[in-house]
Amino acid sequence: MRIAQELSEEEQRSISEGLSEEELATFDLLTRPEMSLTNKEKERVKKVSRDLLRTLKREKLVLDWRKRQQAQASVRVTVEEELDQLPDA
Repeated sequence: MRIAQELSEEEQRSISEGLSEEELATFDLLTRPEMSLTNKEKERVKKVSRDLLRTLKREKLVLDWRKRQQAQASVRVTVEEELDQLPDA
């Protein structure tokens, strides 16, 4: 009980949504401004958040990726492709 009370509001929200803190931050960016989503749409946005972060961390965000134009373009394309999977809402 004490542990639950010590969690911050964002940590509690992260747990209730089933997302890591990074995934929750991405989810919040993708659903800004606040919009009403169905449960199915919400789950789809969560999946896109997870997949995007996983792909960027594993493949795209290499050392000094911002210094190379090709690496920047690759990150941009990856983000655009993942965002195409978002629901229309």
